[in-house]
Amino acid sequence: MSFLGIILKNPFRSKVRAILAIVGIGIGIATIVVLGAVTAGLVSTLDETLHADGADFSIMSKESSPTSILGFASLNEDWIDKIKNIDGIAAVTGAYIGIFNVENDPYFRLIGINSQDTGFTKLEIIEGRIFNEGYNEIVLGKLTADKLNKTIDDTLTVNNQNFKVEGISETGDQLQDNSAFTSLTNVQNLSHNLNEVSAVYAKLDKSSDMDIITKRIESQYGDEVNVIRSISDLGTMTQTLNIVNSASLGISLLAIIIGAIGIINTTITSVYERTRELGVLKAMGWKKRRILLMILGESLVLTITAAIVGSIVGIIGVELLKYLNILQGMTPIFTIGIFINAFIIAITVGLIGAFYPAYRAIKLPPTEAIRYE
Repeated sequence: MSFLGIILKNPFRSKVRAILAIVGIGIGIATIVVLGAVTAGLVSTLDETLHADGADFSIMSKESSPTSILGFASLNEDWIDKIKNIDGIAAVTGAYIGIFNVENDPYFRLIGINSQDTGFTKLEIIEGRIFNEGYNEIVLGKLTADKLNKTIDDTLTVNNQNFKVEGISETGDQLQDNSAFTSLTNVQNLSHNLNEVSAVYAKLDKSSDMDIITKRIESQYGDEVNVIRSISDLGTMTQTLNIVNSASLGISLLAIIIGAIGIINTTITSVYERTRELGVLKAMGWKKRRILLMILGESLVLTITAAIVGSIVGIIGVELLKYLNILQGMTPIFTIGIFINAFIIAITVGLIGAFYPAYRAIKLPPTEAIRYE
């Protein structure tokens, strides 16, 4: 048998021990993949919300609010005109985003926006038409319509008010397709916040410079509002993302520790059981480096297998979360970086876990090993 064949075969001599080691590491890897995908999806979702699919930046209140979906208190509609009158601004709109308990959906996301400003959104009508101002009319995202089993001309009750479904929108974006749209006035009334908006969205003239315009707004109104160009400008959300990233790092470290212990136990037991075999190999002329590479290679086979299994389980876990609608319209995103991180952790676990058993194996005198019973 070739040297590579030995490395690939030896870790699975004891199938139960190998499976336990793979499961132990795989759980940690799966958790890292799930957290990584959810975090990346959260960043993307927040970015979509902040830029309203076309807005160059958004304006939000300086005051925080734990009840707001964006984490900030609402703004008076007067801010729409204030921002609109700034040189370099091409278009401005205000939107109110509310969460309501509707039928079997406790996280019904309703976006209020003027019908003529829907160009700021990804609203693409596939059935029916856009809502009219001044009426209790609503456009449902395709996923929301399916979940509520609603179609054109059906009635939907939101906070004891009946709305007629006039349109269904589908964009392929889970956030949008899990939302619903109606006039800004309707959502203001439902939220009991007349003349208020969650955020003001602005588009620049093609010739305008983002930094110059936003700095002008900050110098003039910086004591009252935040100018949000990216998620990094959104302090509360950034803190939340940092917490999630810290949790992911903590789980990664825990996976390394637990996985290393499992690999140490698996590898050292394998070395003990093969003491006589290792002695024979040394007596046949195998050098220490070859023994070392064999033990480390066997450990890496286990951990890389665990990384593959953990990654697959992580992907399945994310799809299950989406299927159960636990993520509430937020679309997880798998990036190559997530899987690279998972495999780096697995390889680290393999090298750390195999170090002592490999060291013991190369220090074992051949004559003692051959006599070992």
